[in-house]
Amino acid sequence: MSATKTVPSGQRKGLRPRRKEAIACYLFILPWLLGFIIFVFAPMVASAFLSLTQFSVMSPPEWIGTANYVKMVHTPLFWQSLNNTLFMVALDLPLGLLASLAAAVLLNQKLRGINIFRTIFYLPALIPAIANVLLWVWIFDKDSGILNVFLKLLGLAPQPWLTDPQWAKPSLILMNLWGIGGAMLIYLAGLKGIPTELHEAGKIDGATTWQAFWKITIPLLTPTILFQLVIGVIFEFQIFTQGYILGG
Repeated sequence: MSATKTVPSGQRKGLRPRRKEAIACYLFILPWLLGFIIFVFAPMVASAFLSLTQFSVMSPPEWIGTANYVKMVHTPLFWQSLNNTLFMVALDLPLGLLASLAAAVLLNQKLRGINIFRTIFYLPALIPAIANVLLWVWIFDKDSGILNVFLKLLGLAPQPWLTDPQWAKPSLILMNLWGIGGAMLIYLAGLKGIPTELHEAGKIDGATTWQAFWKITIPLLTPTILFQLVIGVIFEFQIFTQGYILGG
């Protein structure tokens, strides 16, 4: 005679809401999950496979193993491009993080018309990458560029911003700093999430604005800064359109 284990009715009823919540959760994330699998994960797997083959589009891929990577490592341009990328990570990334944070702090003030300034700062981030680069090609033009015109008004000599290797990377950094609106918006959201009571308590304790910024704002903004750092590194390693069009 087998003994059957009975589950209390209260526990049986408690399983149903949890199961409903799990189903609802999966249904909500299903569109994103499908998009990630189809448009991100599947292309990543396909790219990893094709990188190990000889593929000319018109013929089926032929397996060659790591020959493409060996050829890449022995190409001088690979090391030059890697050096340029590391230069952008070391200089452009910190400047972008600091500039976007400074802009967010300034735009977090309670002033009349502050929303207009927030919109103005964010608008450059909405410009398509190619249109943005073409705009800066005109700005950096050696003969008629607005930047060199301004230098002439100051009595300075015009600079070959895009044709001189000494100025090419600083020009690219300046162009990237113009589009800090997206990062600024994320910082601004992080600043809005910091309780104002903490800053008020700091003022009562005699903390200055600078002390409150370093002792309260920065520690509570650490998750946002980490997120911006990770996204920034990914962005720096994906820079191609700007340099390709500027170089052309």
